[in-house]
Formats: sequence, C-alpha cells, structure tokens
Amino acid sequence: MQRPLSNCAVLALALLLGACAVTRTDPPAPSPAPPQFKEDRLWQRAAVQPAGAVPDVWWQLFDDPVLDDLQSQLVIGNENLKSAVAQVAVARAALASSRAAQMPTLSAGLSASRSKSGTGSTTASRSSVQNSVSLSGSASWEVDLWGRLSQATSAAQASYQASADDLAAARLSAQATLVQSYFSMRAAEAQQALIERTVEAYRRSLELTQARYDSGVAAKTDLLQAQTQLKSAQAQGIEYAATRAQLEHAIAVLLGQAPSAFTLARTASLPASTPAVPVLLPATLLQRRPDIAAAERRVSAAYAQIGVADAAFFPSLNLSASAGYSGSSFGNLLSAPNLFWSIGPALAQTLFDGGARRAASDSARASADAATASYRQTVLTAFQEVEDNLVLADQLRDEAQLQREAREAARQNLDITLDQYRAGTVSYLNVVTAQASLLSSDSSLLSLRDRELTAVSLLLKNIGGRWQAVD
Repeated sequence: MQRPLSNCAVLALALLLGACAVTRTDPPAPSPAPPQFKEDRLWQRAAVQPAGAVPDVWWQLFDDPVLDDLQSQLVIGNENLKSAVAQVAVARAALASSRAAQMPTLSAGLSASRSKSGTGSTTASRSSVQNSVSLSGSASWEVDLWGRLSQATSAAQASYQASADDLAAARLSAQATLVQSYFSMRAAEAQQALIERTVEAYRRSLELTQARYDSGVAAKTDLLQAQTQLKSAQAQGIEYAATRAQLEHAIAVLLGQAPSAFTLARTASLPASTPAVPVLLPATLLQRRPDIAAAERRVSAAYAQIGVADAAFFPSLNLSASAGYSGSSFGNLLSAPNLFWSIGPALAQTLFDGGARRAASDSARASADAATASYRQTVLTAFQEVEDNLVLADQLRDEAQLQREAREAARQNLDITLDQYRAGTVSYLNVVTAQASLLSSDSSLLSLRDRELTAVSLLLKNIGGRWQAVD
C-alpha cells in the first residue's frame, strides 16, 4: 500500500503546483477610441440613419448593376482571397494540433521476429533459433503543470482568429480596390468621351480658320494654332484610352481572369450622385475593421508565447503506462506468464542549457512588444484613413461645386470669343485660350468626381464592411 500511496501523493503535488502556475502574461489594454474625429463636418451634417443603414454589400449604394456583378465574381475568382482562405485552413490545423498535444497519447503494437545466435569453440560450433512474439499497448500524458500546453493552445487560437480576420480584411480590401478601379475606369471613359467632343469642336474651328485663311482674312499663325490644338487633343484621347485599358486589365486580374479574356462595355459616365455617409461613432470603427481585430489577436498570441517560453524554466511531468504480452509463439501468447506491465510518473528538469531558455523568453517578450506596437500603429493608421477621407469627401464636394461654376464661366467665355473671332475683332489666340480653359475645367470636374467617389467608397467600406468574429 505504501507505493501506490506515494505515487498518488506525487501526482497530487504536481497537480497542486500546476494550479499555482504563474507563467501567463496578460496583454496590454486595447487602444482607446478618440471621443470624436477632427474632420467630422461631413458626418455632423449627415442625417441620422437607423442601425444597419449601410448594408454588408456597401457598394450597392452606388446603384450600379455592372459593379454588383463584378463584386460577385471577385469573391469567387480572386487569387489573393483563395490564398487567405488557405492560410485560415493552415491556422485551423495548427489549432487542432495544439489541442491534441494536451490529450493523452495511446498506441498499440504487434510484432514477431525470428533470430539465430551462435556460439563457437575450437572444436565445434553450436547454434540456436529463437522466436519472439509481442502484443503491447502504451499510454502517455504530459501533465500541463505550468500552463505551457494551454498557453500554446491560446496562442494558436488567437492566430487562427487573426487569420480569419486577415481573410475578412483581404476581402474588404479587394472589394474597395475593385470599386476604385471601376470608377477610375469609368472616369477615364468620361475623359475620353470629353476629348472626342472637344476634338470635334476643334475640327470645326480648324475648318473655320482654314476658310478664313483661304479667303485671306486669317493669318497663317491662326491656322497653325488650330492644327496644333487639334493634334494635342487627339493625343490626349489616346492617353485616356490607354489608361482605360490598363484599368480594365487591373479589374480582370482582381477577378482572377486573364486580361485577354475580359472585356467591359463602355458607358462613359459616372454615378449621378454620391451616397450619403451615415453617422458613425469612432468606437464602432474599431469594432468593425478586421485589420485592427487581426492585429489585436496577434498581440494576444504573442503574449501567450511568453507563457510558453517561461514554462520551460519549470520541470515537466509525464505519466506513462504500458502493458502487453510477450512470448515465443502466438499459441500461448495471451497467458499470465507472458504478461508484462509498467506504470509511473517521470519528472524532468533542465539544469543547464547555455542560456537557451532565457534567450527564448527574451525573444518572446520582444515579439510581444513588436506585435503591440504594430497593433497601435494599425489603429492610428485606421483613424488617419478615416480622417483623410472625411476631409476629402467633404472638401471635394465643395471644390466640385466651384469647378462647375468655373466651367460655366469658361463655356460662356468661349461662346463670346468665337463670336468675336467670326466678326474679326479678336485673334485666334483668344479662341485657343478660351477652348483650353473650357477643356481644363471639364477635365478637372471629372477628376474631382472620381476622387470624391473614391473617398466615399473608402468611408463606406469602413462603416459597412462588417465581419463575423470567430467563435
């Protein structure tokens, strides 16, 4: 009775020590959200909308069926998303492996062998043949005294959740990139259509100037200026056509298709209106952005690794047991004389490792500091992105209104200048200047519209891009 009691006492002491383990290190508190945004005029003016006013499919607020169809193709064909899905599967397998390390290991084996051994002398040699048959089973279990295995599982769980958040962030990023590329392509089409209309107007001006030159009313310089202006506009049209083609190629790659097999019909127009941005509290941004969630999960994983490294300073306890039968033949293998068994604990402690454990602990703490700094930088970058796009969406709207007024003034000036040129009161240089001013106003207005759509789409992504937390 003394030996079983002593074994139970050792096991009880080990479990008691495990309950007192202090290797866990808690991560720092999450970054607090600011009470308000600096550039929040747009949100202050926005009408209060009910919760969920921005849907998960936030790009549908632009009311563009072509864009909706492209988004449905994106989540299926994008190769970066497929890679992110595979990374989630890898993290899930690593989590399952860490959980399995906390469970007992059971194994069974059956073996048979035939051997010959000989002994020799100066006069004779003798040999014998022996048979050996064994049927055995064993079990082992590492008692998690200091939380090394549980901390490793916590780190794997956090890494798995970070991978899932990375997938959500990659999906949101790809969706936003598609929206921006799509509207930039439509803006290039609109610019190209503007140049085509301008070229037609310049051609009519050239014909007028050619007629005036032939009749001796206009000078040779007027004719050359008209030709130069026409050719320059045609060159601009070629440039916008190339830009449009490149953006179409970029969209094809986003969808996981070869550019040669992908074509989008031209519309040469941008959305008539920009979706209103609903009211959003800064704290909501922290809750919804998956890149922030992923960075926070990595902080948790890094601090769990500190516990894993610190647990190496303490002894490890393994419980093992084995039993089976061993004999010379299968016929009488399962009999009492052939039975063997063993059971008992093993306590091991590393006495000297040349500083390897201390180096591992220092490395884990440095990695945790790096993960914390990366998390805080991610939060700061997120708020900067919102601040930037808030001021852009607000200021570009006012700038576009002023540009519309400038365009109207340029159009009226061109009409007056053309009438004066036909009457012979001004030179063709005045016409060139007025036409260039109108073209510049029209082109700037389209560029502002493209930038405004980009800013609003990024805000909608941050607001409406919800993600499902991992259970």
